[in-house]
Amino acid sequence: MIRIKYAFASILFLFAAVSFAQEQEGNEKEPGHYNQSKFKQLYEEFATPNTYRSASGAPGPDYYQQQADYKMDIRLDDKNAKIYGEETITYTNNSPDALEYLWVQLDQNVRTKDSKALLKNGSGVPIADQPKTFVGKYMTAPFDGGFVIEHVKDDSGKALPHTINFTMMRVDLPAPLKSGEKFSFNVKWNYNIPDHTVNRARSGYEYFAEDGNRAYVIAQFFPRMAVYNDVEGWQNHQFWGNGEFALPFGDYEVNITVPADHILDGTGVLQNRKEVYTKEMLRRYEQAKKSYDKPVMIVTQAEAEAAEKGFSDKTKTWKLKAENVRDFGFATSRKFIWDMQAVKMGNRDVMAVSMYPKEGNPLWEEYSTKAVAHTLRSYSSHTFDYPYPKAISVHAKNQGMEYPMICWNYGRPNADGTYSDRTKYGMISVIIHEVGHNFFPMIVNSDERQWGWMDEGLDTFMQYIAEQEFGELYPEAIAPNDKYPSRRGDPAKIVPYMSGDQSTIAPIMSNPENVFQLGPNAYGKPATALNILRETVMGRELFDHAFKTYAQRWKFKHPTPEDFFRTMEDASAVDLDWYWRGWFYTTDYVDMGVKNIKKYYVSDRPNKKMQAYLSERGMTEADLRPLVYLEEMDETSDETELKNGLPSETSKTLKEYMMDNMTAAERAAVKEPKYFYEITYNSPGGLPMPLIVEYTYADGTVENITYPPEIWRKNSSEVMIVVSSASELTGVEIDPKMETADIDTTNNSWPKKEQESDFDKMKEGIKGE
Repeated sequence: MIRIKYAFASILFLFAAVSFAQEQEGNEKEPGHYNQSKFKQLYEEFATPNTYRSASGAPGPDYYQQQADYKMDIRLDDKNAKIYGEETITYTNNSPDALEYLWVQLDQNVRTKDSKALLKNGSGVPIADQPKTFVGKYMTAPFDGGFVIEHVKDDSGKALPHTINFTMMRVDLPAPLKSGEKFSFNVKWNYNIPDHTVNRARSGYEYFAEDGNRAYVIAQFFPRMAVYNDVEGWQNHQFWGNGEFALPFGDYEVNITVPADHILDGTGVLQNRKEVYTKEMLRRYEQAKKSYDKPVMIVTQAEAEAAEKGFSDKTKTWKLKAENVRDFGFATSRKFIWDMQAVKMGNRDVMAVSMYPKEGNPLWEEYSTKAVAHTLRSYSSHTFDYPYPKAISVHAKNQGMEYPMICWNYGRPNADGTYSDRTKYGMISVIIHEVGHNFFPMIVNSDERQWGWMDEGLDTFMQYIAEQEFGELYPEAIAPNDKYPSRRGDPAKIVPYMSGDQSTIAPIMSNPENVFQLGPNAYGKPATALNILRETVMGRELFDHAFKTYAQRWKFKHPTPEDFFRTMEDASAVDLDWYWRGWFYTTDYVDMGVKNIKKYYVSDRPNKKMQAYLSERGMTEADLRPLVYLEEMDETSDETELKNGLPSETSKTLKEYMMDNMTAAERAAVKEPKYFYEITYNSPGGLPMPLIVEYTYADGTVENITYPPEIWRKNSSEVMIVVSSASELTGVEIDPKMETADIDTTNNSWPKKEQESDFDKMKEGIKGE
């Protein structure tokens, strides 16, 4: 349909006055809504830019970050499920400040038998408990898994004063550590390794009663330096269990001694491959380095099953070295099957690796390494080429956890090897997600302890893209589905959360410990927000450029939320403060509706609004120059005359204007509207979004218009739009493709669509069974 705007220069002042009066009238209907708070810039919420972090969102000229290098000797006691370690930490102070003490994280202390974390949540009597849960709550002593710190010494062997406060240890320095100086100290420690299948510990072992073996996935297992930065000094917020980790980058040299029949891999490059591999494993490894289309078995299932039967009393030491990583993790067991595949990454080769017991097959052999390789390619295309030498996926029951170059993932077939689609998709998705964490936050090193969404939300968003691309690349893996069934990312998937009880919903910009529903808050909602931003608000070209700019600006650095928000605007020229405010700083939700529709016809006589305007000012029609009016059709209108709309020729003013101001060719090109509609759209949810509308007309034509979100900037509760058309309007539908996460679609249509009741849905379900 073509819209025609009629402008008379001589009477613009009158139109402006009338328009302003109507605008004010509309705003007065909803007191408190006439404000710009939803579109107000975020200056008050953001820190003032400085030489460390610029207003553009990029690191400033004085940006700095500390470095922590580690040399460790680790011994795993498989018989007693205990780990011993001694480490030397060399800490480099790159800040401009002199440091009187250092803060070290002791995350395993969250699992001491008297841990405060056991008391952090209140609880009443539940409706019911599973027997295992009941026994764990009331009949079992808490596991004692905290660090035993044997000593803290300087590099000359002298004891250093230190104070342990729950999961943090302060090491007092003999003299302030000045800017540019280094300090080395030694920590010796041990702790009991937990069964990670109990209370879903992030690190530990799974015990296999059938063969008496354990499979270990070990992380946050050593005292680790806390972050010191320009934003808050020491980031020494305690580890309560939900908020994950904030860590500086550094270089690692780690020697890990385990039973001689174990297979081990972890962060970094193996330094003594010939000492720990058999000749056959070495041959297969060289083959894997040249295999780009499928994995090569380094340890086969038959070999892993044979190894399960032995329990060697001898040991092997695996030596790993990693550069510029923020953490370290490893996995070890005699049960592991091991496969590898090369992935071309720019002009480099990266190894995609999987480790899994026989209990993971046949699912893991088929899909794990394929998912690892795909994730590296997909994420790299949207951010930067994966810089590390390998990425490892380790099978672990009920696990989903990530560390540099290594992660543990769930997804176990039934005992007979069969598995459901749900298990398959769950496994592929968690592998994509956890491998993807190498990018966020292992490289783009955000503070997980404070801002869970900066790693989980960005990663879940990237996971959604990678999943959809996986479905396109491997259609045989998703048949009979038409696309990959992503759990999060599609706007409709976040509706149940955003439409829930507001008393249990927190803004995304909340600490992970302080939210009721961490999954939707830190994973689902930010991922959906970014997906909508990419697909609906900004468009892929602008979004992808800005997102890649953020990733490349902050790789191997420590970004804050503001750095992300500012960069996305800086690199796109799109003002997004209203979007960050609504989606990230509030719990507003999207709910837009068709409130009212009025039909009008063209007239050259003052309409009711103009008559009221003139009356208020003591004016008459004689005081006006010729004007064109739209008069509302009501019960007094002549329906016989108006049923098909009145052509504009009935208005002398319009006809004269066209004759006097337009050429014959221009007049011939004009398609005169016969119908005029004033449509009032409202926004009960309060979250501004683009107003996506599909108009349907009697002649069968369909018109789709996306009004920008700024349409709500002066009145966030409702807005009126005039639609002119040559054919009668027969239907209006907001957000027809469900792009905006609108929580209530019952008010999205005119005429109102009949909604199927829950009872009807239940009946349909019964019929289908």
